[in-house]
Amino acid sequence: MESVTNPLLPEPWYPRRVAVKFQARAAKPRFVTRATMSKDLLVVGPGRLGRLIAKHWAEENRGSARIVGQTRSSKEHDALRALGIEPVVRDAATAERFPFVVFCAPPDTDYALEVRRAAERWNGEGSLLFTSSSAVYDCFDNGLCVESTPTVAKGRSPRTDTILAAEEEILKVGGNAVRLAGLYSADRGAHAYWRTFPVIKERPDCYINLIHYEDAATLCVAILGRTDFRGRVFMGCDGTPMSRQEIMDVVSKNQECKTTFTGSDGPLGKKMDGSKTREELHWQPRYKSFEEFMKLHSAVTV
Repeated sequence: MESVTNPLLPEPWYPRRVAVKFQARAAKPRFVTRATMSKDLLVVGPGRLGRLIAKHWAEENRGSARIVGQTRSSKEHDALRALGIEPVVRDAATAERFPFVVFCAPPDTDYALEVRRAAERWNGEGSLLFTSSSAVYDCFDNGLCVESTPTVAKGRSPRTDTILAAEEEILKVGGNAVRLAGLYSADRGAHAYWRTFPVIKERPDCYINLIHYEDAATLCVAILGRTDFRGRVFMGCDGTPMSRQEIMDVVSKNQECKTTFTGSDGPLGKKMDGSKTREELHWQPRYKSFEEFMKLHSAVTV
């Protein structure tokens, strides 16, 4: 059987390292916004994560915020309206600017350009956030990975070049980025992909990092609410790295599924520790691990 590669996970690289700074500051209250500031939010790419961010932002602001969702087509507009999100097609969007903007659209032909256009919709008052990927961290030996871990060197991989170029568009105008681990829910994520194959030619001992969609959304809302942050990079993970085999062992306990990993070489993963991010934002994930989520999910669905 052909080797299967999960598109959600980092590609195998062995590049040289490039230093990236993470500024550690004293913890402050999660929300630091001016009372008179509009809380209107533009969500560029209101897919599953974007819709959850919109939901939690509305709850955080007690329904006082206008939330606009910018899409590439009108296909999902009725669904967005039903969620209280005002839809607008990207090419038909006006020059209106917003105090809060979050970009969580998947890569397009020119990702950096799309992100730059989104940044232009920010009026500079509240917060601008780009949902990036932990794939940019240069760590492929199952070692510790923190906010300040170096990133993959430019030119080593088209994928990380694309993501880092998009990050730069946000950071250079005072926006922030959050590097998210693998997103998952009951029906989406690495486990959902792997369980469709009985045999996968990848290493079972490669460590994977995860974060539930709901937790990723509340983390994004926490960052958006900190209007004193400018040009910062954060990390989003549940703090419990698991090997591929451990993940599928958990799945097999709760669902009828058997996936075998047969690989014995190639790069390993990383063990992400976002303690600095959690401390600074006073944020904690609801689901501390994939195993905890699966146990709770099983109890609810039985």
